[in-house]
Amino acid sequence: MLKLTPILLMVAWALAMWRFSAWRLRRELDARSAPLDDPPLEAVVRRLGRAAGAENLRAHVYRIPVFNGLAAPDGRIFVTQGVIDQYRMGRLSAEEIGSIIAHELGHVALGHARRRMIDWTGQNAARAALAMVLGRLLPGIGAWIATLLTGLLAARLSRRDEFEADAYAAALMRAAGLPAAAQISMFRKLADIAGPAGGPAWLASHPKIEERIARIRALHARWDEGARKTGCAEPGS
Repeated sequence: MLKLTPILLMVAWALAMWRFSAWRLRRELDARSAPLDDPPLEAVVRRLGRAAGAENLRAHVYRIPVFNGLAAPDGRIFVTQGVIDQYRMGRLSAEEIGSIIAHELGHVALGHARRRMIDWTGQNAARAALAMVLGRLLPGIGAWIATLLTGLLAARLSRRDEFEADAYAAALMRAAGLPAAAQISMFRKLADIAGPAGGPAWLASHPKIEERIARIRALHARWDEGARKTGCAEPGS
C-alpha cells in the first residue's frame, strides 16, 4: 500500500488541478468576455448554428488583444478582441471569422475542448512522475527529458485535434452555404498576422498552415467529386 501512495496522491492532485483549472478558466472568461454584438457576424453564426443543429448558438468576444479563437470546456465559443479588431479594420470578412467559429465548434463537437483540460492536468501528473523516475536514473537531465517527452506527446495530440477541427469546420461551412474560400483565406491571413511559425513542425502544437490548407482543399475536391457522381451537393455524400 505504501508503494501505491505516491501514485494515488498524484492522481488526486491531477483531479484537483483539473477542477481548479476549469473553474479558473470559466471565471476568467466570465470576467473578460461579452456576447458577440455585430449583425453581419451574428448572421453568420446563426447559419452555422442551423447547420450544426444548434439554433440558439451564440459566440462571445474574449477581450484580450491576441488573435485567436477558443472553445471552452463548457461548450461556449469565443473569438478574441484581436480578431474583432482585424474585422473592424476591414482586414477580415464575416465569413472568414465564421471559419474560426466553425473550427472552434469542431473542437466542442469532437470533445477536444473538455479533453484538452483533462489532458493538461494528466500531462502535468505524467511529467511529475516521469521526472521523478528519470531524475533518479539520470540526475541533472532527467527532469528536462521528462518535460521534452510529455511536450512532444502533447504537441502530437494537439496537431491531430487541429486537423480534425479543420475538417469539421470545412463540412459545417459547406452545409451552411458559406464559401470554402473563406476558410482558406483565413489561414492565409493568419500566416501574415502571426508571422512564420517558429521551430520544426513536429514540435509545434498547431500544424503548418500550408498543410492545413492542402487537407481542406482535398476534402472539398472529394466532396465535389461525390456531388458530381450523385447529383447531391451535401459534403460527404
